[in-house]
Amino acid sequence: MTRDDIIQNPNEYNLSIETVGEGTLQSPMSGVHFVGDADKVALTTDVATIQKLHEAGLQVPFLEAAGPRKTIFHDPAWTRAAIVTCGGLCPGLNNVIKSIVHVLWFDYGVRNIFGIPYGYRGLNPAYGYAPVNLTPDVVDAIQEDGGTILGSSRGNQDEKIMVDTLMRLNINMLFCIGGDGTLRGARDIANEVKRRKQPISVIGIPKTIDNDLNLVDRTFGFETAVLAATDVITSAHTEANGAYNGLGLVKLMGRDSGFIAAYASLATTTVNFCLVPEVEFELEGEHGLFKALENRYDMGKKHAVLVVAEGAGQHFFKDQPERKDASGNILKNDIGEYLYEKIKAHFKACGKEISIKYFDPSYMVRSIPAKGTDAIFCFQLAENAVHAAMAGKTNMVVGSMNNSFTHVPIEYAVSERKKIDPRGALWHAVLGCTRQNDYFSGKKRK
Repeated sequence: MTRDDIIQNPNEYNLSIETVGEGTLQSPMSGVHFVGDADKVALTTDVATIQKLHEAGLQVPFLEAAGPRKTIFHDPAWTRAAIVTCGGLCPGLNNVIKSIVHVLWFDYGVRNIFGIPYGYRGLNPAYGYAPVNLTPDVVDAIQEDGGTILGSSRGNQDEKIMVDTLMRLNINMLFCIGGDGTLRGARDIANEVKRRKQPISVIGIPKTIDNDLNLVDRTFGFETAVLAATDVITSAHTEANGAYNGLGLVKLMGRDSGFIAAYASLATTTVNFCLVPEVEFELEGEHGLFKALENRYDMGKKHAVLVVAEGAGQHFFKDQPERKDASGNILKNDIGEYLYEKIKAHFKACGKEISIKYFDPSYMVRSIPAKGTDAIFCFQLAENAVHAAMAGKTNMVVGSMNNSFTHVPIEYAVSERKKIDPRGALWHAVLGCTRQNDYFSGKKRK
Protein backbone atom coordinates (compact mmCIF):
# COMPACT_ATOMS: atom_id res chain seq x y z
CA MET A 1 0.00 0.00 0.00
CA THR A 2 2.48 2.60 -1.19
CA ARG A 3 1.55 6.21 -1.81
CA ASP A 4 1.17 5.47 -5.53
CA ASP A 5 -1.07 2.48 -4.79
CA ILE A 6 -3.39 4.65 -2.70
CA ILE A 7 -3.47 7.46 -5.27
CA GLN A 8 -4.33 5.05 -8.08
CA ASN A 9 -6.99 3.15 -6.10
CA PRO A 10 -8.25 5.56 -3.41
CA ASN A 11 -11.49 3.69 -2.72
CA GLU A 12 -9.60 0.61 -1.56
CA TYR A 13 -7.89 2.32 1.38
CA ASN A 14 -9.14 3.83 4.62
CA LEU A 15 -6.86 6.56 5.96
CA SER A 16 -9.13 7.63 8.82
CA ILE A 17 -7.67 7.98 12.30
CA GLU A 18 -8.89 6.05 15.33
CA THR A 19 -9.89 7.83 18.52
CA VAL A 20 -10.38 6.71 22.12
CA GLY A 21 -13.47 8.89 22.41
CA GLU A 22 -15.11 12.10 21.34
CA GLY A 23 -13.52 15.36 22.43
CA THR A 24 -15.95 17.26 24.66
CA LEU A 25 -13.60 19.44 26.74
CA GLN A 26 -12.64 22.96 25.77
CA SER A 27 -8.95 23.24 24.88
CA PRO A 28 -6.98 25.42 27.30
CA MET A 29 -5.05 26.86 24.37
CA SER A 30 -5.88 30.33 23.09
CA GLY A 31 -4.69 32.62 20.33
CA VAL A 32 -4.08 29.74 17.91
CA HIS A 33 -5.69 28.55 14.72
CA PHE A 34 -7.62 25.41 15.59
CA VAL A 35 -7.76 22.54 13.10
CA GLY A 36 -10.83 20.40 12.56
CA ASP A 37 -11.08 16.77 11.56
CA ALA A 38 -12.55 17.96 8.26
CA ASP A 39 -9.23 19.61 7.40
CA LYS A 40 -7.32 17.38 5.02
CA VAL A 41 -3.97 17.16 3.24
CA ALA A 42 -4.06 15.63 -0.24
CA LEU A 43 -1.60 12.85 -1.04
CA THR A 44 -0.91 14.39 -4.41
CA THR A 45 -0.73 17.92 -5.74
CA ASP A 46 -0.21 16.81 -9.34
CA VAL A 47 -2.92 18.51 -11.39
CA ALA A 48 -3.06 15.82 -14.08
CA THR A 49 -3.48 13.08 -11.48
CA ILE A 50 -6.19 15.03 -9.65
CA GLN A 51 -8.04 15.66 -12.92
CA LYS A 52 -7.81 11.99 -13.85
CA LEU A 53 -9.30 10.97 -10.50
CA HIS A 54 -12.15 13.45 -10.87
CA GLU A 55 -12.91 12.22 -14.37
CA ALA A 56 -13.12 8.69 -12.99
CA GLY A 57 -15.51 9.88 -10.26
CA LEU A 58 -12.92 9.23 -7.55
CA GLN A 59 -12.00 11.46 -4.65
CA VAL A 60 -8.40 12.58 -4.24
CA PRO A 61 -6.99 10.55 -1.30
CA PHE A 62 -6.04 12.60 1.73
CA LEU A 63 -4.66 12.42 5.24
CA GLU A 64 -6.15 14.09 8.28
CA ALA A 65 -4.44 17.42 9.00
CA ALA A 66 -2.48 17.75 12.23
CA GLY A 67 -2.82 20.63 14.65
CA PRO A 68 -4.59 21.76 17.85
CA ARG A 69 -8.26 20.87 18.20
CA LYS A 70 -10.81 23.24 19.74
CA THR A 71 -12.20 20.43 21.86
CA ILE A 72 -10.07 17.73 23.46
CA PHE A 73 -10.74 14.35 24.98
CA HIS A 74 -8.19 14.08 27.78
CA ASP A 75 -8.57 16.34 30.82
CA PRO A 76 -5.14 17.97 31.40
CA ALA A 77 -5.63 17.89 35.17
CA TRP A 78 -6.02 14.11 35.10
CA THR A 79 -3.63 13.34 32.25
CA ARG A 80 -0.63 11.11 32.89
CA ALA A 81 1.64 10.99 29.84
CA ALA A 82 4.56 8.66 29.10
CA ILE A 83 7.37 8.97 26.56
CA VAL A 84 9.45 6.08 25.22
CA THR A 85 12.39 6.06 22.76
CA CYS A 86 13.21 2.84 20.93
CA GLY A 87 15.59 1.45 18.32
CA GLY A 88 18.90 2.90 17.18
CA LEU A 89 20.03 6.38 18.12
CA CYS A 90 19.20 9.29 15.86
CA PRO A 91 19.86 13.04 15.95
CA GLY A 92 16.95 14.87 17.60
CA LEU A 93 15.68 12.33 20.12
CA ASN A 94 16.32 14.66 23.04
CA ASN A 95 14.78 17.56 21.11
CA VAL A 96 11.56 15.58 20.69
CA ILE A 97 11.48 14.56 24.36
CA LYS A 98 11.98 18.15 25.51
CA SER A 99 9.37 19.47 23.08
CA ILE A 100 6.72 16.95 24.20
CA VAL A 101 7.31 17.94 27.81
CA HIS A 102 7.11 21.66 27.03
CA VAL A 103 3.92 21.46 24.97
CA LEU A 104 2.19 19.24 27.52
CA TRP A 105 3.31 21.43 30.42
CA PHE A 106 2.93 24.95 29.06
CA ASP A 107 0.18 24.64 26.42
CA TYR A 108 -2.06 22.16 28.20
CA GLY A 109 -1.09 22.35 31.87
CA VAL A 110 -0.23 18.65 32.18
CA ARG A 111 1.91 18.05 35.26
CA ASN A 112 2.36 14.27 35.24
CA ILE A 113 4.85 13.34 32.53
CA PHE A 114 7.01 10.23 32.72
CA GLY A 115 9.97 8.96 30.74
CA ILE A 116 10.12 5.21 30.21
CA PRO A 117 13.74 3.96 30.41
CA TYR A 118 15.35 1.84 27.69
CA GLY A 119 12.58 1.56 25.15
CA TYR A 120 9.78 -0.97 25.44
CA ARG A 121 11.84 -2.86 28.03
CA GLY A 122 10.85 -0.11 30.46
CA LEU A 123 7.22 -1.19 30.13
CA ASN A 124 8.07 -4.73 31.20
CA PRO A 125 8.44 -4.94 35.01
CA ALA A 126 10.71 -7.97 34.61
CA TYR A 127 13.58 -5.56 33.83
CA GLY A 128 13.02 -3.52 36.98
CA TYR A 129 13.26 -0.04 35.42
CA ALA A 130 11.43 2.80 37.16
CA PRO A 131 9.77 5.65 35.23
CA VAL A 132 11.55 9.01 35.28
CA ASN A 133 9.59 12.12 36.24
CA LEU A 134 10.01 14.72 33.48
CA THR A 135 9.57 18.46 34.00
CA PRO A 136 10.75 21.51 32.05
CA ASP A 137 13.68 21.84 34.46
CA VAL A 138 14.73 18.21 33.95
CA VAL A 139 14.77 18.56 30.15
CA ASP A 140 16.05 22.15 30.07
CA ALA A 141 19.29 21.59 28.11
CA ILE A 142 19.02 18.02 26.84
CA GLN A 143 18.72 19.17 23.22
CA GLU A 144 22.43 20.05 23.32
CA ASP A 145 23.36 16.36 23.59
CA GLY A 146 23.02 13.50 21.13
CA GLY A 147 21.30 10.25 21.99
CA THR A 148 18.38 10.08 24.41
CA ILE A 149 18.25 10.78 28.15
CA LEU A 150 15.78 7.91 28.47
CA GLY A 151 17.99 5.30 26.87
CA SER A 152 16.81 2.98 24.13
CA SER A 153 16.65 -0.68 23.21
CA ARG A 154 15.72 -2.94 20.33
CA GLY A 155 13.39 -5.89 20.46
CA ASN A 156 9.74 -6.62 21.03
CA GLN A 157 7.96 -6.95 24.35
CA ASP A 158 4.61 -8.59 25.01
CA GLU A 159 1.96 -5.92 24.35
CA LYS A 160 -0.27 -7.41 27.04
CA ILE A 161 2.44 -6.90 29.65
CA MET A 162 3.12 -3.37 28.38
CA VAL A 163 -0.55 -2.41 28.55
CA ASP A 164 -0.75 -3.91 32.05
CA THR A 165 2.06 -1.54 33.02
CA LEU A 166 0.39 1.48 31.43
CA MET A 167 -2.84 0.72 33.29
CA ARG A 168 -1.01 0.15 36.57
CA LEU A 169 0.65 3.56 36.19
CA ASN A 170 -2.66 5.14 35.12
CA ILE A 171 -1.06 6.36 31.90
CA ASN A 172 -3.61 7.69 29.43
CA MET A 173 -1.28 8.77 26.61
CA LEU A 174 1.90 7.15 25.33
CA PHE A 175 4.32 8.79 22.91
CA CYS A 176 6.43 6.25 21.02
CA ILE A 177 9.47 7.75 19.30
CA GLY A 178 11.05 5.41 16.78
CA GLY A 179 11.13 3.82 13.35
CA ASP A 180 9.13 1.05 11.76
CA GLY A 181 9.86 -1.53 14.46
CA THR A 182 8.90 0.92 17.21
CA LEU A 183 5.75 1.89 15.38
CA ARG A 184 4.73 -1.74 14.94
CA GLY A 185 5.10 -2.09 18.69
CA ALA A 186 2.98 1.03 19.17
CA ARG A 187 0.33 -0.43 16.85
CA ASP A 188 0.25 -3.64 18.89
CA ILE A 189 -0.08 -1.65 22.12
CA ALA A 190 -2.90 0.44 20.62
CA ASN A 191 -4.73 -2.67 19.44
CA GLU A 192 -4.44 -4.27 22.87
CA VAL A 193 -5.66 -1.05 24.48
CA LYS A 194 -8.62 -1.05 22.09
CA ARG A 195 -9.38 -4.69 22.91
CA ARG A 196 -9.53 -3.76 26.60
CA LYS A 197 -11.60 -0.65 25.83
CA GLN A 198 -9.19 1.62 27.67
CA PRO A 199 -8.98 5.38 26.89
CA ILE A 200 -5.22 5.42 26.26
CA SER A 201 -3.95 7.39 23.26
CA VAL A 202 -0.91 5.86 21.52
CA ILE A 203 0.92 8.30 19.25
CA GLY A 204 4.01 7.59 17.14
CA ILE A 205 6.68 10.13 16.22
CA PRO A 206 8.70 9.06 13.17
CA LYS A 207 12.37 8.52 13.96
CA THR A 208 14.32 6.77 11.25
CA ILE A 209 17.62 8.06 10.01
CA ASP A 210 16.97 6.29 6.68
CA ASN A 211 13.90 8.50 5.99
CA ASP A 212 12.03 5.44 4.71
CA LEU A 213 8.59 5.52 6.36
CA ASN A 214 5.61 5.19 4.05
CA LEU A 215 3.33 8.25 3.63
CA VAL A 216 5.85 10.40 5.53
CA ASP A 217 7.85 12.84 3.44
CA ARG A 218 10.50 13.45 6.08
CA THR A 219 11.61 12.01 9.41
CA PHE A 220 13.55 13.87 12.06
CA GLY A 221 17.30 13.32 12.23
CA PHE A 222 17.64 12.76 8.50
CA GLU A 223 18.74 16.30 7.66
CA THR A 224 21.36 16.31 10.43
CA ALA A 225 22.60 12.89 9.30
CA VAL A 226 23.07 14.21 5.76
CA LEU A 227 24.97 17.22 7.14
CA ALA A 228 27.27 14.98 9.19
CA ALA A 229 27.80 12.66 6.24
CA THR A 230 28.92 15.55 4.05
CA ASP A 231 31.78 16.27 6.45
CA VAL A 232 32.96 12.67 6.12
CA ILE A 233 32.67 12.77 2.33
CA THR A 234 34.71 15.98 2.28
CA SER A 235 37.43 14.20 4.26
CA ALA A 236 37.28 11.25 1.88
CA HIS A 237 37.65 13.63 -1.05
CA THR A 238 40.67 15.25 0.57
CA GLU A 239 42.29 11.87 1.24
CA ALA A 240 41.58 10.67 -2.30
CA ASN A 241 43.19 13.81 -3.72
CA GLY A 242 46.27 13.22 -1.61
CA ALA A 243 47.37 10.09 -3.46
CA TYR A 244 47.83 9.04 -7.08
CA ASN A 245 44.72 7.13 -8.18
CA GLY A 246 43.26 7.76 -4.75
CA LEU A 247 39.83 6.40 -3.85
CA GLY A 248 37.77 7.68 -0.93
CA LEU A 249 35.24 4.95 -0.08
CA VAL A 250 32.44 5.98 2.30
CA LYS A 251 29.73 3.66 3.66
CA LEU A 252 26.62 5.41 4.95
CA MET A 253 23.49 4.15 6.68
CA GLY A 254 20.55 3.01 4.56
CA ARG A 255 19.35 -0.57 4.97
CA ASP A 256 16.76 -0.65 2.23
CA SER A 257 16.60 2.97 1.11
CA GLY A 258 19.55 5.04 -0.04
CA PHE A 259 18.29 8.52 0.82
CA ILE A 260 21.24 9.54 3.02
CA ALA A 261 23.76 8.44 0.39
CA ALA A 262 21.82 10.20 -2.38
CA TYR A 263 21.27 13.48 -0.55
CA ALA A 264 24.81 13.59 0.86
CA SER A 265 26.16 13.03 -2.64
CA LEU A 266 24.11 15.96 -3.90
CA ALA A 267 25.09 18.14 -0.94
CA THR A 268 28.83 17.74 -1.45
CA THR A 269 29.00 17.54 -5.29
CA THR A 270 32.38 15.76 -4.94
CA VAL A 271 31.01 12.20 -5.19
CA ASN A 272 31.76 10.29 -8.39
CA PHE A 273 29.89 7.07 -7.61
CA CYS A 274 26.77 6.69 -5.46
CA LEU A 275 25.53 3.12 -4.88
CA VAL A 276 22.13 2.54 -3.28
CA PRO A 277 19.95 -0.51 -2.55
CA GLU A 278 17.34 0.52 -5.11
CA VAL A 279 19.75 0.31 -8.06
CA GLU A 280 21.61 -2.97 -8.55
CA PHE A 281 25.17 -2.91 -9.81
CA GLU A 282 27.83 -5.45 -10.76
CA LEU A 283 31.56 -5.55 -10.13
CA GLU A 284 32.81 -7.45 -13.17
CA GLY A 285 32.31 -6.90 -16.88
CA GLU A 286 32.33 -3.98 -19.29
CA HIS A 287 29.66 -2.12 -17.31
CA GLY A 288 30.77 -3.18 -13.83
CA LEU A 289 32.15 -1.02 -11.05
CA PHE A 290 35.76 -2.15 -11.58
CA LYS A 291 35.70 -1.04 -15.20
CA ALA A 292 33.93 2.20 -14.27
CA LEU A 293 36.70 3.09 -11.82
CA GLU A 294 39.33 2.23 -14.42
CA ASN A 295 37.50 4.42 -16.93
CA ARG A 296 37.58 7.40 -14.58
CA TYR A 297 41.31 7.06 -13.99
CA ASP A 298 41.94 6.44 -17.71
CA MET A 299 40.15 9.70 -18.48
CA GLY A 300 42.91 11.52 -16.67
CA LYS A 301 41.27 11.82 -13.26
CA LYS A 302 43.69 11.09 -10.42
CA HIS A 303 41.13 10.46 -7.70
CA ALA A 304 37.57 9.19 -7.09
CA VAL A 305 35.00 9.30 -4.29
CA LEU A 306 32.57 6.40 -3.91
CA VAL A 307 29.61 6.53 -1.51
CA VAL A 308 27.69 3.32 -0.81
CA ALA A 309 24.58 2.79 1.31
CA GLU A 310 24.84 -0.13 3.74
CA GLY A 311 22.06 -2.07 2.02
CA ALA A 312 23.48 -1.79 -1.49
CA GLY A 313 25.00 -4.79 -3.26
CA GLN A 314 23.48 -7.40 -0.96
CA HIS A 315 23.10 -9.79 -3.92
CA PHE A 316 26.84 -10.40 -3.60
CA PHE A 317 26.08 -12.17 -0.29
CA LYS A 318 23.22 -14.38 -1.47
CA ASP A 319 24.94 -17.51 -0.15
CA GLN A 320 25.24 -16.05 3.35
CA PRO A 321 22.64 -17.03 6.00
CA GLU A 322 20.07 -14.35 6.86
CA ARG A 323 20.57 -12.60 10.20
CA LYS A 324 18.20 -10.30 12.08
CA ASP A 325 18.58 -7.83 14.93
CA ALA A 326 16.42 -7.82 18.06
CA SER A 327 13.79 -5.70 16.29
CA GLY A 328 13.44 -8.18 13.45
CA ASN A 329 15.33 -6.06 10.90
CA ILE A 330 17.46 -8.06 8.48
CA LEU A 331 21.11 -7.37 9.21
CA LYS A 332 22.96 -6.34 6.08
CA ASN A 333 26.32 -7.81 5.16
CA ASP A 334 29.16 -5.29 5.18
CA ILE A 335 29.23 -3.95 1.64
CA GLY A 336 31.84 -1.35 2.57
CA GLU A 337 34.51 -3.83 3.66
CA TYR A 338 33.53 -6.08 0.75
CA LEU A 339 34.09 -3.33 -1.82
CA TYR A 340 37.34 -2.28 -0.17
CA GLU A 341 38.80 -5.77 -0.45
CA LYS A 342 37.41 -6.51 -3.92
CA ILE A 343 38.53 -3.21 -5.48
CA LYS A 344 41.99 -3.52 -3.96
CA ALA A 345 42.34 -7.11 -5.20
CA HIS A 346 41.12 -6.22 -8.70
CA PHE A 347 43.56 -3.36 -9.22
CA LYS A 348 46.42 -5.46 -7.85
CA ALA A 349 45.52 -8.31 -10.20
CA CYS A 350 45.52 -6.07 -13.27
CA GLY A 351 48.71 -4.30 -12.22
CA LYS A 352 47.16 -0.88 -11.75
CA GLU A 353 47.87 1.44 -8.85
CA ILE A 354 45.13 2.51 -6.42
CA SER A 355 45.19 3.95 -2.90
CA ILE A 356 41.95 3.34 -0.98
CA LYS A 357 40.89 5.15 2.19
CA TYR A 358 37.77 3.60 3.78
CA PHE A 359 35.36 5.55 6.01
CA ASP A 360 32.47 4.07 8.01
CA PRO A 361 30.96 6.93 10.09
CA SER A 362 27.63 5.24 10.90
CA TYR A 363 27.66 5.68 14.67
CA MET A 364 29.21 9.14 14.45
CA VAL A 365 26.44 10.29 12.13
CA ARG A 366 23.56 9.04 14.26
CA SER A 367 24.84 10.04 17.71
CA ILE A 368 25.11 13.81 17.27
CA PRO A 369 22.44 16.36 18.32
CA ALA A 370 19.99 17.73 15.77
CA LYS A 371 21.08 20.85 13.92
CA GLY A 372 19.33 23.88 12.40
CA THR A 373 16.00 23.29 10.74
CA ASP A 374 16.09 19.64 11.80
CA ALA A 375 15.84 20.78 15.42
CA ILE A 376 12.88 22.98 14.48
CA PHE A 377 11.26 20.01 12.74
CA CYS A 378 11.64 17.95 15.94
CA PHE A 379 9.63 20.54 17.86
CA GLN A 380 6.92 20.69 15.21
CA LEU A 381 6.49 16.91 15.16
CA ALA A 382 6.37 16.75 18.96
CA GLU A 383 3.93 19.66 19.15
CA ASN A 384 1.53 18.02 16.71
CA ALA A 385 1.88 14.67 18.49
CA VAL A 386 0.73 16.28 21.73
CA HIS A 387 -2.21 17.99 20.00
CA ALA A 388 -3.27 14.62 18.56
CA ALA A 389 -2.97 12.82 21.88
CA MET A 390 -4.92 15.46 23.79
CA ALA A 391 -7.68 15.25 21.18
CA GLY A 392 -7.96 11.50 21.82
CA LYS A 393 -6.35 10.30 18.60
CA THR A 394 -4.63 6.94 18.73
CA ASN A 395 -2.83 4.26 16.68
CA MET A 396 -1.33 6.97 14.47
CA VAL A 397 1.97 8.62 13.66
CA VAL A 398 2.53 12.32 13.06
CA GLY A 399 3.94 12.87 9.59
CA SER A 400 4.62 15.55 7.04
CA MET A 401 3.18 15.53 3.54
CA ASN A 402 3.38 18.26 0.91
CA ASN A 403 4.74 20.76 3.46
CA SER A 404 1.90 20.11 5.91
CA PHE A 405 1.77 18.05 9.10
CA THR A 406 -0.57 15.08 9.03
CA HIS A 407 -1.99 12.13 10.94
CA VAL A 408 -1.05 8.77 9.39
CA PRO A 409 -2.50 5.43 10.55
CA ILE A 410 0.44 3.42 11.87
CA GLU A 411 -0.59 0.41 9.78
CA TYR A 412 0.01 2.42 6.62
CA ALA A 413 3.26 4.03 7.79
CA VAL A 414 4.90 0.63 8.36
CA SER A 415 3.29 -1.30 5.49
CA GLU A 416 6.01 -0.44 2.96
CA ARG A 417 9.45 1.16 3.04
CA LYS A 418 9.70 4.38 1.11
CA LYS A 419 12.44 4.04 -1.51
CA ILE A 420 14.25 6.03 -4.16
CA ASP A 421 12.56 5.78 -7.54
CA PRO A 422 15.34 4.93 -10.03
CA ARG A 423 13.31 6.77 -12.68
CA GLY A 424 12.50 9.73 -10.44
CA ALA A 425 13.89 13.24 -10.11
CA LEU A 426 16.09 12.51 -7.06
CA TRP A 427 18.04 9.70 -8.71
CA HIS A 428 18.27 11.64 -11.95
CA ALA A 429 19.83 14.50 -9.97
CA VAL A 430 22.33 12.11 -8.39
CA LEU A 431 23.32 10.75 -11.79
CA GLY A 432 23.66 14.28 -13.11
CA CYS A 433 25.82 15.35 -10.17
CA THR A 434 28.12 12.33 -10.09
CA ARG A 435 28.14 11.63 -13.86
CA GLN A 436 28.69 8.01 -12.87
CA ASN A 437 26.86 6.67 -15.91
CA ASP A 438 29.64 8.14 -18.04
CA TYR A 439 32.14 5.95 -16.19
CA PHE A 440 29.95 2.85 -16.27
CA SER A 441 29.38 3.26 -20.01
CA GLY A 442 32.94 4.32 -20.83
CA LYS A 443 31.69 7.51 -22.43
CA LYS A 444 34.43 10.08 -22.89
CA ARG A 445 33.76 13.31 -21.02
CA LYS A 446 34.63 16.63 -22.63
